[in-house]
Amino acid sequence: MNTPYVQPPRPRLPWRHRPAAWTAVALAHLLARQPPTRMKRLLIQARRRARPATQAEAEAARSTIVAASRSCAGEGCLPRAIATSLLCRMRGTWPTWCTGVRLYPFSAHAWVEADGEPAGESFSPGHYIPVITVPPQTC
Repeated sequence: MNTPYVQPPRPRLPWRHRPAAWTAVALAHLLARQPPTRMKRLLIQARRRARPATQAEAEAARSTIVAASRSCAGEGCLPRAIATSLLCRMRGTWPTWCTGVRLYPFSAHAWVEADGEPAGESFSPGHYIPVITVPPQTC
């Protein structure tokens, strides 16, 4: 008998943080439906003139997104990673947005990194092989 996936409890999000988080989540769901090349091109445009995000900033943005959206709190890694990046951008920063695969057993995942470390993820660097990345813009 299979047990259903149960989401861990999410923290309450203060009202003043909700509009930006909900906007990032809505845009992320729209972007997640795009072909990979268009998605990457739009994220490259979004990162313009943003400074690189620190680990603390990326983790704070991810926590806000998880608190704001049930779909991003669960197994929706692609919209969660996009929304986290967009929320960072609204705050003037940009993490490295990544999608990648693990070969044995096969698994695909999307995440954000800052300072070379995955933000808020339970896996270590190198667990997934990056396929598409959008790092912060260099000068």
